[in-house]
Amino acid sequence: MSRKTRRPQTYIGLLLFSGVIAFQGCVSGKNKENQPVRTNQQTSANNPVFPANHSGNTGASASKNPYSTDEHDIIHGKQLFQSNCTACHNFEQKGIGPNLAGVTTRDTPEWLTKFVRNAPEVIKSGDAKAIKLYEEYKQMMPPFTAFTPGEVQSILAYLHAQQPASAIDENTAKLGPPLSDPIPTKIPKSELLLSLESITTAPATAEKIPLARINTMVVLPGKKNRVFIQDLRGILYEMEGKNLRQYLDMSKERPAFISTPGLATGLGSYAFHPEFYKNGFFYTTHTEKANTAPADFAYADSIKVALQWVLTEWKLPDPHASVFSGKGRELLRVNMVNQIHGVQEITFNPFAKPSSPDYGLLYIGVGDGGAAEQKYSFLCNSNKTVWSTVLRIDPRGNNSKNGHYGIPAINPFAQDKDPETLGEIFATGFRNPNRIYWAPDGKMLISDIGLTNIEELNIGKAGANYGWPAREGTFLLNYQGKMDKVYALPADDAQYNYTYPVVQFDHDEGNAFSAGFVYNGSIPLLKNKYIFGDIVSGRVFFVENNQLKLGQQAPIQEFTLQMDGTTSTFQTITGNKKTDLRFGMGLQNELYLYTKTDGKIYRVNNCLPNKKI
Repeated sequence: MSRKTRRPQTYIGLLLFSGVIAFQGCVSGKNKENQPVRTNQQTSANNPVFPANHSGNTGASASKNPYSTDEHDIIHGKQLFQSNCTACHNFEQKGIGPNLAGVTTRDTPEWLTKFVRNAPEVIKSGDAKAIKLYEEYKQMMPPFTAFTPGEVQSILAYLHAQQPASAIDENTAKLGPPLSDPIPTKIPKSELLLSLESITTAPATAEKIPLARINTMVVLPGKKNRVFIQDLRGILYEMEGKNLRQYLDMSKERPAFISTPGLATGLGSYAFHPEFYKNGFFYTTHTEKANTAPADFAYADSIKVALQWVLTEWKLPDPHASVFSGKGRELLRVNMVNQIHGVQEITFNPFAKPSSPDYGLLYIGVGDGGAAEQKYSFLCNSNKTVWSTVLRIDPRGNNSKNGHYGIPAINPFAQDKDPETLGEIFATGFRNPNRIYWAPDGKMLISDIGLTNIEELNIGKAGANYGWPAREGTFLLNYQGKMDKVYALPADDAQYNYTYPVVQFDHDEGNAFSAGFVYNGSIPLLKNKYIFGDIVSGRVFFVENNQLKLGQQAPIQEFTLQMDGTTSTFQTITGNKKTDLRFGMGLQNELYLYTKTDGKIYRVNNCLPNKKI
């Protein structure tokens, strides 16, 4: 891959305009560099997000333009938008936030200005539209009072300049009717009650929600098994009983480390080499600003770089030490179009024995970085590009292009004699391969967080293509147009040879797949169940592991939750519509659930029949 460089761009926070709700915890501020940004972004057909007639907002008058048409104002607004908003918004379709095409024709400049400046205040005031949006997106962006009135007006001028074209998307017309409810069968409540007990609360690493971005739990086997859990803001803890002791602070090891603006940025993942106690090798992924260093995987200069993901190998002189100490070397660096769907999960196959060709090989989940939503779908779903893939490398080898790692001969494209394909690739076609896990029976399970319709779990298979962005779950997606709808698969679907998920649910049930584990602990009623959930709502589901088979979708059931003896839900406990639920597995295969919103960690202590009174 060519090593392209760009001028750095400052991304301070996320703005979600006109009813756009942003993630709490994004940092308010303004772009201090004001560097011009080139873009290939285009407008699309009109896609109203809100009713045209809503209380107190009548839309901008078509006969009088209240927005500046000065070229300098629009360019300045574009710079601010590119630096602060594109992680969640574009002018093509709804994503993390609403489609912004035509937003200035649907709301008054006064309302938009107030919302951009201080969304929480508008919501608190009882504004019906703001409350409706909060209910829909379950997030509230912090106030952006650091923006001057002039900067806000420049942003609105840019948004107004992006009014949608009236052209009809001919491709959409060929797809048939969109599916308003892709999976009409609702997830039933099981007759099982999952009992949880509070264990501890992770140290707060922010003053605002999410208080602690606790993410992945890893058990390090040895004479004495050790348990670790990381906060995406850069802290890795060792969990000793109910206590969390700081083991590593990434900001001290890598001064260029950044954890803003959220959306999985930060200390993404970590993994101990299978022979860690012999060789001291430890691996991490983390984010740095755009243009911090030349990327091993880059793209054309005409496409902006939001940030870079870095994979590092660390050599620890004393693997038994209670506090991290080691020297790192960079294995690879990847440019990302957006802050979302980066290089997160890294892991080794725990069942691979020293005699296995898979032993010591590192799996790496690489999301599409928002490329498909920004209309750079050519970066995705290809064995010639790194984005939208799961990679498999030999971190101790050196036959890669940069000479810093090895490409295993067993990889599906390593021996194809095509200089254009990437031998590192294990599988393609993922939007966000958020978690990679091996079940006790050896199945490789890869969760994939969807866009606006489908969440999925896949069985990993070398060389397989899982369809994104042409597919979302078992449905057709119009990646060349608006991506907010899905359609029935075409009659000739078999010719594309896509591999489809073994578990899927639509957004009537949840908004983001929170991957879990096949339970193999001491609680009889949980044995051999794959337990997982929804990140946003905090609902907890299960499927039977023996029903996870290629070519079919396992039926999902939902647990009733009991927390410290009281039946409840994570939304109630956290007091927030977005719970940020995650799952972990600790010692003796104990199952843990934890919520980033409040940093609380729970352990599953029982599963009982939920007797109906």
